Amino acid sequence: MRILVVEDERSLAQMVADRLKRDKYTVDVSNDGEEGLYNALSGIYDLIILDIMLPHVDGIEILKEVRKSDHDVKVIMLTAKAELEDRLTGFGLGANDYVPKPFHIEELAARVNAQLSIGKAMSDTLDFADLTLNYKTSSISSGRTDERITVNNKEFQLLEYFMSNPERILSKEMIYDHIWGMDSDAMSNNLEAYMSFVRKKLKLIGSEVSIRTVRNMGYSMEREK
Repeated sequence: MRILVVEDERSLAQMVADRLKRDKYTVDVSNDGEEGLYNALSGIYDLIILDIMLPHVDGIEILKEVRKSDHDVKVIMLTAKAELEDRLTGFGLGANDYVPKPFHIEELAARVNAQLSIGKAMSDTLDFADLTLNYKTSSISSGRTDERITVNNKEFQLLEYFMSNPERILSKEMIYDHIWGMDSDAMSNNLEAYMSFVRKKLKLIGSEVSIRTVRNMGYSMEREK
């Protein structure tokens, strides 16, 4: 899963990013409101940690724009302001949680995990058709054959992204941004290689699920007819 941290205190932002990476999240950091708004509206994030006091564009404005375009992404507000009125403003605009500064990094990590667990319905697995992705064991299995195989980090992220968007065409650009990051130098052959690995593993477990190439558009995970 991918997280965006929008925080102008660079040392704090990096500390948060480093801690969340230990939980196997992919984390991007923006240190001002203008860049944060641009990245937040990309649609590639599962959760945004958003400071209110930011240069150029404040967190409240970013939250407003995010909720206009994406009602599903989780948003945790970070701010030195702890008054009830400020919290109510954030919640009223669609924030999912609110953490006043100073905070303990482990509490923030727990709140992030809680929000993303809500998104997974408190489950250790993600399912589409006969295919199951297991978060605890980093493996995939087929209910049709009972076969199971381990997947590596990038394969896991690709499968999670496709299984969260079944039968939807995902463009190469969307996949690059979500898996490798908007500033990544990953080349197209990187994606092609990982797609090949994932497809082979789907065949190895005998799943009815496949990833179809849609010419000039991208890829789509589908159940075989």
